[in-house]
Amino acid sequence: MSNRKYTEEFKTEAIKQVVERGYGVREVCERLGISSKSLYLWLRLARKSTGRGGQGNDQELKQEIARLKSELKRVEEERDILKKAAAYFAKASR
Repeated sequence: MSNRKYTEEFKTEAIKQVVERGYGVREVCERLGISSKSLYLWLRLARKSTGRGGQGNDQELKQEIARLKSELKRVEEERDILKKAAAYFAKASR
């Protein structure tokens, strides 16, 4: 068992290869020369630190979506009012 220390940049790149690029854990481990146990640990810690992986996160996403939908509705209403006002003032200036 080796006690090799890996840089945070190395760990981040290994995690990205699995999460973002879709490579398998075994493939990344073989290519980088690390144990699967280490990579799985890094993945678990990364998910925990970013808050991705719990039920609470789903609830937060639903709340954010609801908030954004209501804000979008308000902004669309404001846009429609401004369009009507612009058309009204365009007619009045002729």
